[in-house]
Amino acid sequence: MDLAYIPSPSTGVIHLGPIPLRGYAFCIILGVFVAVWLGNKRWIARGGTAGTVADIAVWAVPFGLVGGRLYHVITDYQLYFSEGENWVDAFKIWEGGLGIWGAIAFGAVGAWIGCRRRGIPLPAYADAIAPGIALAQAIGRWGNWFNQELYGKPTDLPWALKITESANREAGLYHPTFLYESLWCVGVAFLVIWADRRFKLGHGRAFALYVAAYCAGRGWIEYMRVDEAHHILGLRLNVWTAIIVFVLAVVYMVVSARVRPGREEIVEPRSRKPVETGKADDDEDAGAEKAASDAADASADGGDPDDAGDSHEVENGAGNGAGSAAKG
Repeated sequence: MDLAYIPSPSTGVIHLGPIPLRGYAFCIILGVFVAVWLGNKRWIARGGTAGTVADIAVWAVPFGLVGGRLYHVITDYQLYFSEGENWVDAFKIWEGGLGIWGAIAFGAVGAWIGCRRRGIPLPAYADAIAPGIALAQAIGRWGNWFNQELYGKPTDLPWALKITESANREAGLYHPTFLYESLWCVGVAFLVIWADRRFKLGHGRAFALYVAAYCAGRGWIEYMRVDEAHHILGLRLNVWTAIIVFVLAVVYMVVSARVRPGREEIVEPRSRKPVETGKADDDEDAGAEKAASDAADASADGGDPDDAGDSHEVENGAGNGAGSAAKG
């Protein structure tokens, strides 16, 4: 008799009154919200303006969803295009199936477009949003719990996940790999936040640290999974992907630290107010010109400095007015 285990939900749909909301979609939406919220706080702390992260996320999130779904469908094409399968199911994203590798790659393209439109360096934006992405993944993994998918090998541990029987799965107790990855992602988020504060990471190195740390965990977690997957030289495809991406991320951190040490001083160009700024500049210039002129007149005339200032005040005023008109 099993005394302890993690139960699976009887349904993957949450009803908000008359509105049905699938647990998988809810976790994805909540994860995006947390990523944008934390990214916005970090962006402001780096000298950016509020709302910029959300504006760029409008580009990054749709691209990420498309990329994540494409990666899943391409690498698990047999689930949709084999004999007896319905290819229309490839579009049913709410039933689960988002590849993080495709989501990050395509999401980066969307973020690049958004950053380019605002004149913002993509690496700086990526550094600000990196911990939030890790937390979004941690939350999003609970969508797999709602769908009873992506579990690991059978186990009798107290934290085993109970899976109910269906057409595509066998009832039993399995390793809750969704929970392992969720906890790992939380640790990755805190690691990036700590390292960024401690070492002042810049030029994309905080994001690279997130990628490397995530891949390190994904490798061993992926090895525990029992769902169908393509194998290369005895290893699951996603294990190879994690290894390759991990190496690339580490190489980027090393090379970037040597080529571009330190952190960006300016992450977002500020829009100036030409009228107010121009007026302040003109007033400052006029004051400096008047002081210099008064001092020169007093020295040249050898008389009363006050008289010298009065004799040229109108003349200087006219000159300053002309100068202001030329600047305008």
